[in-house]
Amino acid sequence: MRTAGELAQYLGAKLHGDAGIKISGVAGAASASAEDLIYVETERYAGEAGDSAALCVVVKEGIRVSGKTNLEVKDAKLAFAKAARILAGAGTSEGGIHPSAVVSPSAHVASSASIGPFAVVEEGAEVGEGCVVGAHCFIGGGARLGANCKLHPRVTVYAGVLIGDRTEIHAGAVLGAPGFGYVFGEGRYWKFPQVGGLEVGEDVEIGANTTVDRGSLGTTRVGQGVKVDNLVQIAHNVEIGQHTVIASQTGISGSSRVGNGVVVGGQVGIADHCEIEDGAILGAQAGIPTGKKIRRGQTVWGTPARPLAKFKEQYGWFGRLPELAERVRELERRNSGEEGQR
Repeated sequence: MRTAGELAQYLGAKLHGDAGIKISGVAGAASASAEDLIYVETERYAGEAGDSAALCVVVKEGIRVSGKTNLEVKDAKLAFAKAARILAGAGTSEGGIHPSAVVSPSAHVASSASIGPFAVVEEGAEVGEGCVVGAHCFIGGGARLGANCKLHPRVTVYAGVLIGDRTEIHAGAVLGAPGFGYVFGEGRYWKFPQVGGLEVGEDVEIGANTTVDRGSLGTTRVGQGVKVDNLVQIAHNVEIGQHTVIASQTGISGSSRVGNGVVVGGQVGIADHCEIEDGAILGAQAGIPTGKKIRRGQTVWGTPARPLAKFKEQYGWFGRLPELAERVRELERRNSGEEGQR
């Protein structure tokens, strides 16, 4: 529970109205209660906000919602998201280990951490202050969770994986499994060693059923603030820079490097040993061939991926192929007639 005044101070907002209003959650205007915070970023939605039960609204500069306490900010959507973090976040854990959990005597679990039903924490593992480990999670030997992490049910963290503070991992994700590395010889495939590490930075979010492999001989790294959607595969020795976002069903092959602030659309395929420089944007279903470099700030689309302007030009011609084919056939018919008259 917060007051409007406390939120205004936290958001750096100009407060117009009653600073003492109590706010306990966030909601859309249509479903909000009196204690929910809502937001308006265009005049178009001011009327709907005014009709809602909410008593407090975050508004973009220059907008007012009559009859409400207004928190005026430059970016209403961003401010609303920041407010939600303290109003409707994971919350604090009361701490404690469920009787059905199996925790090694050599593991270190902070007193404020919570270990759910049937979870397993192996020898030498560390679970930091305020962590919440859901039901049926597995934390392997020597793995380490920083402070205030949240693992939803059935998350698997292999041995030795390091996870930074405030990272959230959703149900079914697997971190630190061996990578897909083989050598063919003597008529069969031989497993190449997958004995490296996995380091996940602070404030990372990893979606449900996503897999992040450990390094082969080196370390797989996921940088601070990275957001990974559901059903993503990140292979061994991949390095992902800070504040990159990766949408669902993307696959990143071994030893590729993805820079800072990269945007990766859904179903993108990145082959091995690629380099995606800072600020690049990979459109949905883009295919990046082995060893390809995508330059800083470049937007690419298609398979194989090419600059967006080139993709649009080529796609436009592709759409006109039936018409062009008919024109070619007509020219061939005319040419054949002329040849026959000679």
